[in-house]
Amino acid sequence: MSASMLPKATRRGLADEAADLVRDAIFAGRIAPGARLREVNLAEELGVSRGSVRDGLAQLEKEGLVRSGWHRSTTVIDVTPRDVQEVYELRAALDRLAATTARRAATEAGLDALDGLIAGMEERARDGASDSELAAADLAFHDQIYHLADNDRLTAAWHTIRSQIRLFHLCRIADAAADYRARVVEEHRKIVDLLRGDDEPALARYAQEHVDIARRVLLATMEEAPS
Repeated sequence: MSASMLPKATRRGLADEAADLVRDAIFAGRIAPGARLREVNLAEELGVSRGSVRDGLAQLEKEGLVRSGWHRSTTVIDVTPRDVQEVYELRAALDRLAATTARRAATEAGLDALDGLIAGMEERARDGASDSELAAADLAFHDQIYHLADNDRLTAAWHTIRSQIRLFHLCRIADAAADYRARVVEEHRKIVDLLRGDDEPALARYAQEHVDIARRVLLATMEEAPS
């Protein structure tokens, strides 16, 4: 594991900031899936104590982004077909509920905010934004849907898998960038159109299909990749 180029932590809340910095490094590709995370090395690079690093890694473990065990090294999760299948199946159920709940609760201002996020996504895709920037814009759109649903427990369930989804999403974009960039704006615009409409069953079906498309593409690219 190489955690080079990690910035020094400032005194905000060192465990929280250590978690943020390691998470950002994973999403930026500076720490790869499956990489070992050594407390002593991270503490030195971040300029914090091993205790702060340990607590930060515990936060990332709760998010499902890293794994550890008794007498085992802490590692970034691998992106395996089983992990993808499990996480995306759960996400499909959550997104379906979030979309239908948001349709009943959303204000026009809230839907306009989704339109603004799509406009930003379209601009990034057109201007050649990085994979990480596009993934962040995509997740921001879905964060807004959960916000519009206004269900604290539903949002909490979303956040238990959100970091894993972002990592998997980055793998999908990296392996099938042209496919993703061709779909991303149209798919999200269709979700907003359905949120504004009266056909809730169609919205529920498409919210699930949107997730299933990502799952199928990622699994297909994993099958095609060399061993």
